[in-house]
Amino acid sequence: MEKSNVYGVILAGGKGTRMGNVEKPKQFMELGGKPIIVHTIEKFIMNTEFCGILVLTPKQWIKHTQDLIRKYIPADDRIQVIEGGDTRNETIMNAISHIEGNGMLEENTVIVTHDSVRPFVTHRILEENIRYAKEYGACDTVIPATDTIVESKDHQMISDIPDRSVMYQGQTPQSFKAKHLKTIYESLTEEEKKILTDACKILVMKGENVHLVEGEESNIKITYPYDLRVAEALLGGV
Repeated sequence: MEKSNVYGVILAGGKGTRMGNVEKPKQFMELGGKPIIVHTIEKFIMNTEFCGILVLTPKQWIKHTQDLIRKYIPADDRIQVIEGGDTRNETIMNAISHIEGNGMLEENTVIVTHDSVRPFVTHRILEENIRYAKEYGACDTVIPATDTIVESKDHQMISDIPDRSVMYQGQTPQSFKAKHLKTIYESLTEEEKKILTDACKILVMKGENVHLVEGEESNIKITYPYDLRVAEALLGGV
């Protein structure tokens, strides 16, 4: 059997400022008796196709994250906690550099990048991300837009109302052949890097194809206090 060359990359660089007056980043807040990030890591360790699971956090939170993993998760030598970057994409590049530094970055190396604060990602979503990234080189998890999308370039007046039937809301994971993503990212100018909102845009800006993976309404990102209440309700229904 061919050795898997698929890495889970859990992005835990958020500071949690939109959560209000909290003393720690939102990924460390408790949900159902354990930190949100632990729920997320658990989803990844259940998938045997991952040969490595990299958790990227701000430097000052590395030890805390390692302690939480030791406390809540059975020993699994696939998990490593490493330092993230200043931006989302720099954090992803740190993960790729780590893989490369261990001599494991090959043409077929796949990374499945996921928000640490999306603890309800399903096994199907992870499986499809792995499969589509291998087949197409890149994929993004999305759900169809349910509300009408209104564009306002000046933030005061409507400039456009796009056709909702072709609009989607982005989730994560976003998955890629890591070596190709790194090559494209390094080809960008500093100006281009500044306007990036997520990793898929790296490829879209250069005319590369990114396949869609069907997400789930329940694959929510816990950003605001309200989201935490919704998450508690979802956890109660699981």
